[in-house]
Amino acid sequence: MNNRWVGYVFTWLVLACPVQAVAAENAPWATARVDDRKYTPQKVVYDIASDSLSHFERVLDRVSYLNTLYGADPFAASIVVVLHGDEIDYFAVREFSRHEQLMRRAQSLTLSGPIEFRMCRVAARGRGLEPGDIHGFVTMVPMADAELVRLQQEEGYVYMQ
Repeated sequence: MNNRWVGYVFTWLVLACPVQAVAAENAPWATARVDDRKYTPQKVVYDIASDSLSHFERVLDRVSYLNTLYGADPFAASIVVVLHGDEIDYFAVREFSRHEQLMRRAQSLTLSGPIEFRMCRVAARGRGLEPGDIHGFVTMVPMADAELVRLQQEEGYVYMQ
């Protein structure tokens, strides 16, 4: 065995042992194991009534990641995001300059896979918005609650919040 290699191993052992001792002391049940399972694409509906920009950005992160896990397969998966909260204002055409980056991201999600955005028309009207005031990649539905029920009961979607 080459002395240089022995030196590397010895250095690694010296450096790693204190870390392992601390990890064992602070993690009496060891640490988490990883299950790299594959997921079968599904039909999923997200019920979104976001109260902040950061929350809505996290929702888009989750939707995007789920789409990636499903292989962005529009024939095997469907991800519908039903909007009926404060996030509606981000989708208003009049707010484009203020939320351009967010809207470009949301619109791009509809191009890269089986993701679509549906907006509650009742909630939009309550904010003074009609279909002509909302970006064209969004579909207006009569009522968010009725759409959530329909997707689950009639089309077999799994509910996410």
